[in-house]
Amino acid sequence: MSDIKKKKPSVISDVRYACAVGATNTVVAIKGAVPIANCSPGCQLKTTAMLTFENGFQGSIAAGGGNMPSANSTENDVVFGGIKTLDALIKSTLKIYEGDLFVVLTGCVGELIGDNVPDLVSNYQRAGYPIVYANTAGFKGNNLYGHEVVVDAIIDQFVGDYQGDKKKGLINLWFETPYYNHNWRGDYQELARILRGAGFEVNVLFGAENPGVEAWKRIPQAQFNLVVSPWVGIKNAEHLQKKYNQPYLHIPEIPVGEEATAKFIRQVVEYAGIDKAQSEQFIRQEADIYYYYLEHFSEFFAEYWYGMPSEFVVTADAAYALAYSKFLADQIGLIPKKVIITDNTPEKYRPAITEYFKNNISEGVSIDVEFEEDGYLVEKKIESVEFTSGKPLILGSSWELTLADKKGALFFEVATPSSETLVINRSHIGYRGALQFLERIYSASVGGR
Repeated sequence: MSDIKKKKPSVISDVRYACAVGATNTVVAIKGAVPIANCSPGCQLKTTAMLTFENGFQGSIAAGGGNMPSANSTENDVVFGGIKTLDALIKSTLKIYEGDLFVVLTGCVGELIGDNVPDLVSNYQRAGYPIVYANTAGFKGNNLYGHEVVVDAIIDQFVGDYQGDKKKGLINLWFETPYYNHNWRGDYQELARILRGAGFEVNVLFGAENPGVEAWKRIPQAQFNLVVSPWVGIKNAEHLQKKYNQPYLHIPEIPVGEEATAKFIRQVVEYAGIDKAQSEQFIRQEADIYYYYLEHFSEFFAEYWYGMPSEFVVTADAAYALAYSKFLADQIGLIPKKVIITDNTPEKYRPAITEYFKNNISEGVSIDVEFEEDGYLVEKKIESVEFTSGKPLILGSSWELTLADKKGALFFEVATPSSETLVINRSHIGYRGALQFLERIYSASVGGR
């Protein structure tokens, strides 16, 4: 009996992502784009709750949230096929919404019963409608997987072929999965601001500064694609490299704080081969402002010793687990006790991420990162941590709130879901966002939370 290995459970508790059809939010994040959800009635209700409502109460606009067109597939569609239902939905959506792009996302029911969605959508494409389809069944992966599928679908079916020139200094920014991290809108703005300050023209494809679908039509014109993430977006950049002979720069670490951001800027400028004068001037200006505020903060840091954290735990998706761990360990001097990545990172990317945590966090600091998507096991791992000094800091999702109280830890939400946080426009990255990040941590210190 001792030789029998326990199987990994087929279900998990306290999930930290939505299913692939949650990539409807990727479409919503593009101005003028309309998602058409070809799935069951509960699918969009659950993904909306997970990714927009119980995740910083981000809200939604236009065809998002409760306004999203959905096939609401029933048993009748399962038995007799749902293609007529979808056809009627597409016709109605085209009449009601003044969209510049329509994206049909098929969930589990449509894919399991084998409805020929590509053939149906191609009829509308031939008729001149700006519409594409994406197979995003939940059994294939989570909303991060679905995000990459939708991006490739738009590129292939809407952007299309391109034989023209590429513009030096123009970059496509591939960053966060829209609506997944509750700070994504503010973080996009801060990263775009930094890149513009360094001398680049930035093609923003999602969020507040996205001008609409014309940004997607400009994708092939860019000098290169910039992927700022440990793994999400690499697949899309590889596809663009094959399709348009367009190179990409992959930077795994989202920059947080002055040192990381200056390093990030220089890395992108060096890769692009543009003049360094503007970027160096921008770095000096931003550093002066950053350290002006940090000097004032240092008085508090030196004098207010009671209740200050010295050790931390992070449980989040790969991108933010890495970004926050590096900033806290390298710039603030806190000690990482445990880091758990919960986004079900594909196996092929895990060795590189593991190596990055071991060798690139801070001098003399190495973290044995763990990958775990089951909330029950995440809780058990954090419970086993023995904090040795000061008040511990736990950065995680709403699922960790009770555990943080049990541990007597400072706590705030940085990951999905986030039901204790309302976000209108906030960033925790770059120059400005790092200062807000510090505010949140040490407000928790003085406030006892």
